[in-house]
Amino acid sequence: MLPLTMPPRAASLSWHWGDKRMGKTRLEAFSDGVLAIIITIMVLELKVPHGDDLATLLSLWPVALSYMLSFIYVGIYWNNHHHLFHVVQHVSGQAMWANLHLLFWLSLIPFVTGWMGENHFASLPMACYGGVLFMSACAYSLLTMALLQHHAADSALAKALGCDRKGKASIVLYAFGIPLSFVSGWAALALYVAVAVMWFVPDKRIERVLAVEPHV
Repeated sequence: MLPLTMPPRAASLSWHWGDKRMGKTRLEAFSDGVLAIIITIMVLELKVPHGDDLATLLSLWPVALSYMLSFIYVGIYWNNHHHLFHVVQHVSGQAMWANLHLLFWLSLIPFVTGWMGENHFASLPMACYGGVLFMSACAYSLLTMALLQHHAADSALAKALGCDRKGKASIVLYAFGIPLSFVSGWAALALYVAVAVMWFVPDKRIERVLAVEPHV
């Protein structure tokens, strides 16, 4: 009598249906789509100059500068989100809501970007821009905490995140930048640029964990 063995394909399907944890694929795809739309909205907000001389083009420098800064910030969030989910094994309903919370604040970036650029980095637009950056950083931190609750203490995710000093420092700097905007809009802008530069330098924490645990 032949032994009752399950074909490899059937065995993988059986394991899949037996695992009640939610996968991360759709969350990643949705997030990528929203971030792409955010960048598209910012591009569409760039108005064509009403003139054909260099002076007219140069007069748009505040709008161009605010766009470049926000583009870099959205790119930083996409890069970090992409790296983060390389070490995430599964998600929960709590993590999905935390991810939506992050996307909500990021979706406000085009609005505050346009307001900041059109008003030449005035105090209130700068403060609101810093407020959106502050809430986005807090939302990202909440997302990591929601993910950690459903991963073991010795998981690749926990090892990669560590104590997240850079993330905590960013939140503090954004919080400082908001009141600083009412003292000097340019000083606040310089602070936001400095934080972006800090994150622009590649963060190797997750890549180091992946190099040690390539099966993740």
